[in-house]
Amino acid sequence: MSSDATTIPIRHSPEDSRRGSLGRVFTRLRADTRAERLIGAVSLVSIVALSLLLVVITADRPSGLAPTTHTGFFPKWMAGPLGGLWPGLTSNGTTLRWLFTIALLVMYLAYVLVLSSAPSLSARWVIGAILAVHVVYLVAPPMALTDVFNYINYGRMEIVHHLNPYTTTPISEPHDDPAFALSNWHQLLSPYGPTFTLITFAVVPLGVAGSFWALKALFMLTSLAIIFLVWKCAVRLGRSPVRAIALVGLNPIVLVWGLGGVHNDFLMVLFLVLGYYLLLRDPDLLPLIGSSRADRADASPAADGGAPAVSAGGAGLLSRARGLLLPLSAVQLGAGAAFAVGTSIKASGGIVIPVVLAALLRRPRALVQVLIGMIVASMLLAAASLSAFGLHIPDLSTQSVLVTAESMPNLIGLAIGVGGESAGVRLFVEAALLSSLIAGCWYSWRRRDAITPAGWVNVALILTLSWVLPWYVLWILPLAAMSASRRLRVAAVLVGLFLVITWAPASGLLWSGIGFNPEKTPLGRTQERHIRELLH
Repeated sequence: MSSDATTIPIRHSPEDSRRGSLGRVFTRLRADTRAERLIGAVSLVSIVALSLLLVVITADRPSGLAPTTHTGFFPKWMAGPLGGLWPGLTSNGTTLRWLFTIALLVMYLAYVLVLSSAPSLSARWVIGAILAVHVVYLVAPPMALTDVFNYINYGRMEIVHHLNPYTTTPISEPHDDPAFALSNWHQLLSPYGPTFTLITFAVVPLGVAGSFWALKALFMLTSLAIIFLVWKCAVRLGRSPVRAIALVGLNPIVLVWGLGGVHNDFLMVLFLVLGYYLLLRDPDLLPLIGSSRADRADASPAADGGAPAVSAGGAGLLSRARGLLLPLSAVQLGAGAAFAVGTSIKASGGIVIPVVLAALLRRPRALVQVLIGMIVASMLLAAASLSAFGLHIPDLSTQSVLVTAESMPNLIGLAIGVGGESAGVRLFVEAALLSSLIAGCWYSWRRRDAITPAGWVNVALILTLSWVLPWYVLWILPLAAMSASRRLRVAAVLVGLFLVITWAPASGLLWSGIGFNPEKTPLGRTQERHIRELLH
């Protein structure tokens, strides 16, 4: 029978079936990995391309996208090398705002896709994209708000006009100073930290234009330094360094409002991350600063005691004190100094310090060394501030009562029918923040993790601030990148999405379209009037 050879069924062994099943699984995994890698690569290209589009749109002509510009005023030094590249671009302000907003939302979606596909992405691709977008925003005009010119103006007040920015409002300086017309907080004493104000003194000899570009370059380099330290910390902690730097370095809010808007938060965050990095370099402190649950379980209970026990009496106390103080640890002293410098640049950075100190309670010697570093650095910084400004400090009290219409406290006030952030709402959110800080300190001590609770405390800080601005998300990102907590990373992305929705250029058009006008309540009008008084 000629057909017998084709009709006899072929028998497969169980082992052959298993091999076939495993082969299909591996093939599917390879296909999924390729698809994930492709999605990630396209998302990286999209972030770079859309960043370039946003900068070209902003640099093309005067518009609300660059608030320091107006009809007839957009000097070439401010527009940068990409100015005027799109002569056919629409001059319709509404169209520009929607175009910018849509591009920004697509960028944020691409950012989320990059984070989800990070395990399959080459480190070179991610690093290349980060470097590319940093170069793009380096050559951008001022893209959001006018803070950079307030920095420059406060510095010029002291150096050029011999007016202390902590005791004299800008309205009192000569109005023909080129920085005065570009700044806007004319009735506000400087709220910026003394260390940062001293840094602005260094760029005054460059003139207004030179100061602008010098600060842009400084903040770009600072941002890259943050990303480098986050990579190093992620490696020390056993986290994915590619995902960590993508979370920090490709966030569209940080790029557009932070780098594009030229804001000093980069300097503050750099020193805070440096403090964490220095602590993580000590193998004995690694299980206390950012360990995983497995690391905590493996930690030796005997290590929690800190300094060795000594006999009672004066000699014993002296010996114990000597053991806590000597020999000095350069790394731990440096960590303490870094936290102090970050706080002196911007006071909000100090909220992580109690969380870090709580974790170090298990290592008394390390705690003492870090505190010594903080105290010595604070004394040196205080001496420099005293020499430059006398016994005067930043005006944080005035800024603390300012309210942005879409801040969470104001939205809570609107939701409960009091017309915005009332005194009662403010008291409630301050209590919530204090409770979060106490819980963060307890968690840090109990769970031997000074990174995750610090990230959550910063989430609470942003959500309870009356005056909240989009680039504040940078306060969370490095901590979320170093943390083992996926929930913290998700929270960082969601907080960022909230800030994009509330601060995108077309958001005001959307709120008006749906009849949401928080500034038109009696309390909202009072808040708006207070802001206008400080601006003029």
